Amino acid sequence: MPSQCEMKAALQAYIDGFNDGDGDAIMALFAADAVIEDPVGSPLKSRAEFESFIRQGVTFGASLALSAPIRGSHGNAAAMAFTVSFTRTERAIRLIRWM
Repeated sequence: MPSQCEMKAALQAYIDGFNDGDGDAIMALFAADAVIEDPVGSPLKSRAEFESFIRQGVTFGASLALSAPIRGSHGNAAAMAFTVSFTRTERAIRLIRWM
């Protein structure tokens, strides 16, 4: 099981990958057979579907900012709240997300 430090570092690497425009770095954080549920409650997406979503966001110019410090638990989980910002047709848009 990864340590709290390792889990927090992985979440920070996700933020950094977006802000660096590096889709490869983001996808390197996920196992080859990973499936993603985003948003929670939606059907699972394959790694290929998730990769398409991530690369679209990077190409689109989305930037991420932590809304609070990355949190760890006493178990095998860590979480972060972040804001996604991008400009579309000269209008700035911000979304707040949890991961």
